[in-house]
Amino acid sequence: MEITSLVTAELTSIITSLIIAIVAVACAALVSYTTTPPVRLLAFRIGAIDIPTDARRMHKKPMPRIGGLAIFAGFLVATLVFCEPSSQLFAIWIGGGILVVLGILDDIFRLPALIKLIVQLCVAGIAVSFGILIEHITLFGAHIEFGYFAIPITMLWIVGLSNAINLIDGLDGLSCGVSAITSISIFMVMLITGDYTAALITAILTGSCLGFLPYNKNPAKIFMGDTGALFLGYTLSIISVQGLFKLHTMLSFLVPVSIFALPIFDTLIAIIRRLLHGQSPFHPDRGHFHHKLVDMGFSHKEAVKILYAISGLMGLVAATYTEAMFQESSTRIWKTVILLVAAVIILVLIFICMKKPSTRILSGLAEHVSEIRLEAEKQEREAKEKAEAEAEAHEKAALVEKKRQKKENKKADK
Repeated sequence: MEITSLVTAELTSIITSLIIAIVAVACAALVSYTTTPPVRLLAFRIGAIDIPTDARRMHKKPMPRIGGLAIFAGFLVATLVFCEPSSQLFAIWIGGGILVVLGILDDIFRLPALIKLIVQLCVAGIAVSFGILIEHITLFGAHIEFGYFAIPITMLWIVGLSNAINLIDGLDGLSCGVSAITSISIFMVMLITGDYTAALITAILTGSCLGFLPYNKNPAKIFMGDTGALFLGYTLSIISVQGLFKLHTMLSFLVPVSIFALPIFDTLIAIIRRLLHGQSPFHPDRGHFHHKLVDMGFSHKEAVKILYAISGLMGLVAATYTEAMFQESSTRIWKTVILLVAAVIILVLIFICMKKPSTRILSGLAEHVSEIRLEAEKQEREAKEKAEAEAEAHEKAALVEKKRQKKENKKADK
């Protein structure tokens, strides 16, 4: 009788916790969804509008930004109501709030990259002051302590991931959807490891993204802008530090790297590409994965779906690997390897199907795309990019000439 009572009490507790989690996610989604229209109105009032002035931008008409303010509102309300205050949450609330303000200012005034980087480093420092640290990783069973390097490594991870989420924000619904998928992946890992507090926070973040997504999917009514991208990247980085890097698995760092594979590799390739072209790593260009897919003839929706699938596959690999490590089963590890190999093969096959318009049509991955239309769009884009490059070169030449004349005038005055 006593055992039955204990089982009943435990079952009741589990059901209650599950109901609270569902209500918390619903709360975050509803707040995010219902605050987006007034945020859109606010964007027009304060001039937070994205005007397509170059070939890099995929939209054709002015679009309101700062949609991330609605995402932040959903997350803030739900965590204040349903979560117990903790150092992790204080770091997210304070640092996230600062980044939201930074994002709003950037969405209005287009702040210099250096100023944004300085603020991001300061916010990463705030997170570190609350005890958010990557103190170690496990590599093939070896426990590697970072010691004094823990602080710079943590700050690099937080700033890097914040910007990585920002850089993939190039198509309607892409960054918000990928953030939701990565949140779900982290949520699964947290459930497997038994970290239910972090799981609830991650679930709330997912709800905030899903509430905003109906307004952000193609054709978008509002962009989340730097306001949302920086907040989501920052929040996901903190949750990953607390929950993923501290896993005592054989290759603990593979879990977060797998979950964030899409934004991480897109960012790394972008930095390498820009440096090879003699440009600043912060110089915007049109070479991201989503740009390449659109250039190949995919519509916005098709490109976003493909990138969603890639992000989801890598998240599934991370969750399967975590389960294998915690079950300490060699069979499960091999299943994880099989899943990873299958994911790579699928991506290679998809790339083969994507390579030509004719193969895309036969595979059913894309609507009918005319080779002539594709070539015309490509030429139009290249002409626009060439005109922009010439204008930039002319502006630089004029500046050099102005400086030269100023020096000559000074000499003449002497």
